[in-house]
Amino acid sequence: MAPSFEWWAKQNKKGTPVVVKMENPNNWSMVELESPSEEDFLIGGHASPVGIREKSRNKNARQLTWVLLLKAHRAAGCLTSLGSALIALGAAVRRRVAAGRTDDDPDQETTSSSSSFSSPESENPTVKSRFHSCIKVFLWVSVLLLAFEVAAYLKGWHFGAPNLQLQYIFTIPPFEIKGFFDSIYTRWVLLRVEYLAPPLQFLANVCIILFLIQSLDRLILCLGCFWIRFKNIKPVPKPDSVSDLESGETGFFPMVLVQIPMCNEKEVYQQSIAAVCNLDWPKSKLLIQILDDSDDPVAQSLIKEEVQKWEDEGARIVYRHREIREGYKAGNLKSAMNCSYVKDYEFVAIFDADFQPTPDFLVRTIPHFKDNEELGLVQARWSFVNKDENLLTRLQNINLAFHFDVEQQVNGVFLNFFGFNGTAGVWRIKALEESGGWLERTTVEDMDIAVRAHLHGWKFIFLNDVECQCELPESYEAYRKQQHRWHSGPMQLFRLCLPAVIKSKISIWKKFNMIFLFFLLRKLILPFYSFTLFCIILPMTMFVPEAELPAWVVCYIPATMSFLNILPAPKSFPFIVPYLLFENTMSVTKFNAMVSGLFQLGSAYEWVVTKKSGRSSEGDLVGLAETKEPRHQSDGSLPDTKVEIGEKKKKKKKKYNRIYMKELSLAFLLLTASARSLLSAQGIHFYFLLFQGISFLLVGLDLIGEQVE
Repeated sequence: MAPSFEWWAKQNKKGTPVVVKMENPNNWSMVELESPSEEDFLIGGHASPVGIREKSRNKNARQLTWVLLLKAHRAAGCLTSLGSALIALGAAVRRRVAAGRTDDDPDQETTSSSSSFSSPESENPTVKSRFHSCIKVFLWVSVLLLAFEVAAYLKGWHFGAPNLQLQYIFTIPPFEIKGFFDSIYTRWVLLRVEYLAPPLQFLANVCIILFLIQSLDRLILCLGCFWIRFKNIKPVPKPDSVSDLESGETGFFPMVLVQIPMCNEKEVYQQSIAAVCNLDWPKSKLLIQILDDSDDPVAQSLIKEEVQKWEDEGARIVYRHREIREGYKAGNLKSAMNCSYVKDYEFVAIFDADFQPTPDFLVRTIPHFKDNEELGLVQARWSFVNKDENLLTRLQNINLAFHFDVEQQVNGVFLNFFGFNGTAGVWRIKALEESGGWLERTTVEDMDIAVRAHLHGWKFIFLNDVECQCELPESYEAYRKQQHRWHSGPMQLFRLCLPAVIKSKISIWKKFNMIFLFFLLRKLILPFYSFTLFCIILPMTMFVPEAELPAWVVCYIPATMSFLNILPAPKSFPFIVPYLLFENTMSVTKFNAMVSGLFQLGSAYEWVVTKKSGRSSEGDLVGLAETKEPRHQSDGSLPDTKVEIGEKKKKKKKKYNRIYMKELSLAFLLLTASARSLLSAQGIHFYFLLFQGISFLLVGLDLIGEQVE
């Protein structure tokens, strides 16, 4: 029986079988096949032999040892990677500091126009640096106060916030205060209580109220978006309004003008021109205008040659170049609309130079205008070819996904009004003409024409299911300049159009929506409270603890709002904390831009073309452009662009990063305040200030995004 028993025992599973899969030391997995059961210990109703149980234990022990060793190896690898990352970060910081290039240095990319916009170089240097000077004052005061508070803490003045033991100070007779320092600190505490804390607390309460109003607005927008998705509400064109282009002439195919304004954008001109030349629309009813404002002769030659190539292929396309570049993009569009042949067209589609519409773009947008004479604009949403390129593009994608999926869609469905995005939209030319056409008075000509068209009674439609791909700025320098223009321009426009809004014949509700929600709440209040509350008031409450910010203001409400913002882009959920910190970091740029636009400072009129990297959304677009051989003119009127491109590629462009002084000053201010919060043991405030200070530090040293050429 013994041999038979041993053979039977070998065929049964014992212990906890574990399979360890290890392709390489850094990639392993452990799979538990079966949990232990009574049969592992009882065989045939009798206890298992001692030898079999010991063998099972030894086998399981060896497996556990291997698993622990693998985990230890992986942990060591993580520590090594972390060490390498820290060393690389330190080297990057040293390079930034050694370069010594700050945001105060002049930028060669900044363009100016003598007639419509004032030059940034003509701005008073005192006005230009006033904002930074105010931040530096707060920084130096906080450093001095931190040293003062540390000395008081070491001498035994352990006052916590917000419940200070003020009664103890009032009950001490003057002769019992020992030493000069104790006397000075006592007077400092009383000064804080009587004079500093009340106004600071009042300002904090005002910002908290604005914060709650803006959070409520975000919540209502999210509920509106949920209702749209729940009810499956979306604009639907008239049935049978479009027929197959190849089957016959029937259908709604009006005359359409396509415009591509561009300026020195050699990286993207080919793919955008190729995209619009491949639009599915009758060739006889489609005209493409390439509106080139380039002042670089090489860029002009490249774009003109590309237009000639597509014209030879049968596309109805024209090239326009302005000698006098007044008014930037608005002036460019205005000049194009003054052409005599524009009167033959009913609609105009506008695409920026990096936008690549799909061939069915017009087929999916134009039919919405049929039998809808009140419709002035059909806007498509943006999608991004480089949203996963780096951390900066991921964070931008979160912000813009909320803008399109929530703000634009809700306003389009319930109000028939939203701000035109300047591209990927189709306008009824009659609506443009009745609204006054393109004006050069602000740097946000797209929002300007949308507001004026709304005041004239035109309605807008937003198509969330029609996408037009483009690219996001990959460097912080480009993104910062873009955000400055996007936040200073609306304040310029608000000052200019406020009387017109008040005098207009639209309903009271629409006036309230445009003045309070569209301009004040989302364009002015948001950057104001975000910067003031989290970058100035919160650090100051650490040194004046009698004025306090509740934990729900510092942590819970911002976290909730960040969660709502990230819902349209659920794949970005792991970046919710960096998104919250980065949005607060960008508040300094947005606040500065808002103040510049509101008070018409010189920096409000800066116009810098956003730097493009030339990433293509459709591989076949570039392939299509490359397969068509460019035809060079025999008379030599066009330069040999291929040779010039080859020479330019040989010259390696030096990449650099700037140091942003305002962000660095705020970083040290927040880190100083976080050190002060340790003395009063404020947990949430300390962690928020610490991580927000680190965020400002990383941005100030330009350690986010790509380098600038």
